[in-house]
Parts: sequence; C-alpha cells; structure tokens
Amino acid sequence: MNLSAYLFPKGLTKGQLYWFYFLVAIYAWFCTYSILRGSIFALATPAVLFILLLSIFDITSLVFLSVLITPFSINLAETSIGIGVSLPSEPIMFGLFLIFLLKIYKEKGIDKELLTHPISIIILLQLVWFVVTTFTSSMFLVSFKSTLARFTFIGVFYFLLISIFSNLKNIKKFMWLYMIPLTVVIFYTISTHAAAGFTKQAAHAAMTPFYNDHTAYAAVICFFIPILFAFIFEKDTTKKQKFYSTIFLIIFLVATVLSYTRAAWVGLIAAFACYFIYLFRIKTILVYLAFITFVSALYFYQDDIIMKLDRNDEVSSTDYASHVQSIGNVSSDDSNVERLNRWACAMRMYNDRPYFGFGPGTYMFQYGSYQKYSERSGISTNFGTGGSSHSEYLGPLSEQGLTGMILTLVMIIVILHTSSNFIKRTKNKSHSALMKGLILGLVVYWIHGIMNYFLDTEKASVIYWGFIAAVVALDLYSKKEEKLIEQSTSK
Repeated sequence: MNLSAYLFPKGLTKGQLYWFYFLVAIYAWFCTYSILRGSIFALATPAVLFILLLSIFDITSLVFLSVLITPFSINLAETSIGIGVSLPSEPIMFGLFLIFLLKIYKEKGIDKELLTHPISIIILLQLVWFVVTTFTSSMFLVSFKSTLARFTFIGVFYFLLISIFSNLKNIKKFMWLYMIPLTVVIFYTISTHAAAGFTKQAAHAAMTPFYNDHTAYAAVICFFIPILFAFIFEKDTTKKQKFYSTIFLIIFLVATVLSYTRAAWVGLIAAFACYFIYLFRIKTILVYLAFITFVSALYFYQDDIIMKLDRNDEVSSTDYASHVQSIGNVSSDDSNVERLNRWACAMRMYNDRPYFGFGPGTYMFQYGSYQKYSERSGISTNFGTGGSSHSEYLGPLSEQGLTGMILTLVMIIVILHTSSNFIKRTKNKSHSALMKGLILGLVVYWIHGIMNYFLDTEKASVIYWGFIAAVVALDLYSKKEEKLIEQSTSK
C-alpha cells in the first residue's frame, strides 16, 4: 500500500498540502477545545465556509439552499435560548440580501423592465411606506427589525428570484426544493400526532419546533396544492412527474385535513371556486361586480349575520362536521372569540393612529391595552402577549394606518389583473397551467390571511414572495416573446 499516494495526491505541491494538513489540525484542535468548553458551534465552521464559497461563486445555488433549509429551520424564540432568529435560514437570507445590495450597486440599479412592472411598483410603494411608518413608530427598534426583515424577504425572494426565474425551469425547481423538505416535516408531524392519538390538541403543536403552530403549517402546505394540480394536468409533464406530483398531492391533502385548520380549508374551497372562473372564462367585470355585491350584502345585513352567528354553539373538535360548523361560532368557540378580540383591538388601534399606525411589527406589543373585558376569550392574556392581529389586512391597518391596508389590497388586485391578462394572452398551455397554479395558491393564502397573519415569518414569506416573483417572471417572459414575434413579422 502506497501511503504517500494518499497523503500527497497529484496536482498539489507538498508545500500546499503541508499548509492544508496544518489548517486541518488547527481546526480539529479548535473543535476539541470548544467541545470541552461546552460549545458545539465550532462544528458548524465547514458549513459556514461552504456557504461563503457559494456566495462568491454560485448565488443561484445559495438561494436554492436557503429555500431547501427553510422548512427545517427552528426559531430560537421557541427554545430556551429565547432569541427571535430562525436558524439556519435567516442568517443566510440576510447574507443574500447584502449580496443583492452589492449586485444593485455593481449593476447600477435594477432592470428597468422589472422595476416598472405594475407589481414591482406596488411592492416598492409598500417598502417606502414601511420606512415612513418606521420613523413614526411607537417602538422604533421593533419596527426597524420588522422593516429590515421585509426588505430582506422582498430583496431575495422577489427581485433576486426573478433574475433566477428568467430560466423558467427554475420556477419548478424552486417549488420542489421547498416541497420535498416540507414533506419530511409532514411525516414528522403526522407521526407525532399519531403518537398522541390524533387529538385536536395534539394537532396544534405536533409540527413544533419546525412550525410554531398548526395554522402556519397548514397555510404553507396549502400554497402548493393548486401547484401540484397544475403539475398533474400540465400537458408537457411526463408520466413520471405526474406520478410524483399525485403522490405529493395526496400527502399534502391528508396533512391539511389532519391539521384541523379551518382557515386553510376555507382557502382551498375559495381557490376551487376561483378555478371555475378560469375554466368558464368569466369576464373580469362580472367577477368584480359579484365581489362588490357580496361585500355590500355583508355590510347591509351585518346585524342579521351576527345574530345568526351568535346562535351557533358548535365548537372546534375532532369531529370534522362540528369542526367545520364551528367556523361561524363567535359566541363560545375560544379560537373564534379570540380572533374577534384581536380584530377589535386592531380597529381601536387604527382609530387612535389612523394615518401612520403604531409602526411595523408593533401590534403584538401594543394591543393588550385595547382589549375589552367583554370581548376577551378563555385564551386571552391580561397583558396581550398572544401574538399577531390574526389578519393580513387589519394587521397593516393597525401598524401602518389606512395607507398600509390599501396598498396590501391594491397589490392583490394588481396581481390578479396581471395573471388574468397573462392567461388570456398566452398561447402556451403549460405556462397558462403554471400561472393558474400560482395564482390559486396565492388565493388560498389571501383567504387564509383574513383569519391569520404569517408574512412576518420566513416560512411563509419565502413562498409568498417566490410565487409573486414567478407570476412576474412569466409575465415578463411572455412580453419578451411577443416583442420578438412582432419584430420578426415586421421585417
């Protein structure tokens, strides 16, 4: 056996190898010393060096790595450490955001076509308003952190991803890189849930430490259900791909049912209803009129509706029929009563600060003093330490004033309008199917967002902004194709 062939492989000089072995020995000593001192963080050094190398030589792979590890990330706030940072995803995302800023500086701005896209304009207006309301915030440091997180998520998973999505194959790669680890989390959750006898109480915490509760877990799963349908019925998909998509779809549907998350179920039903709008090519003006009629009916008959809901005494349970019926119970179901309590607090906060709100991220610290004893539930806390506003719309209203909520609603309208025009315009059936899957996934979240708030977490933000980035990437790609066709026909 020639030992020197292993110790001194060809291609490197003995001097280089001596340095290599010297550094390995130093690192081994450092790890041993750290472990003896009670610290294991030194063992993460190779992973850190690997990430640093990716940041220099392959940004796309680093972005995809951050997507891959997000479902496995653990928020240290939920542990004994008590720091509100998710490891390892958030440090990598922040590093990517710094790289994104350097990219902008080097390239002297963002691509004009992307920057002037209607969706990009609304997103930029939102970011500007985040900055404004941070400076008027009642808790500057809290708002600064919230705003920095929003800039990071949008910078990496909207602007940076769109450049990656210029190769449309990367859209599907993005989806699978989140879905595969999410499936591992689903199996972990179901096994934990099964060990506890599939009780409703166990369903609330079976997914910890990866997701903080069943509503966030279900919201993320439901994003992908319309996409998986799109993969199955897409004509360009191979039989093997359709088979795997079907398996994942079944797993995700089972996980959604076992999550006992009523908001997720409602979101899926709404997305299914929206699918018929595309299927029967219902005109946009009719959809808007139907929506306005529905909202007007809710407003004019609100007293009758509230009286009807007050008579509903079904509470959430493991009996699925009762669990569905309990959606309308606002008298004795603690989950629903607490949600109404949070909404009422958000409205009172808005009344106190209607123009700029209390500042991004401040709701959870401020709503306690706005609670009324008569509106509190069995799970309310005296000092209002229960978390978010339970609404993607009332949250911005209380934290950023009326402008914050309007910008949120306008962005939804612009995204729906952009996707609808694309579906009408494109002749590529695969692209059309993908767009329908994307927009219906967003619809699920927007409906879910009426009753819950998750965009302050990386788990939901990665997918949410990634889906929107995919919508814009498809739209920009089709417009470039149309220009090329026009140029070729004009010659």
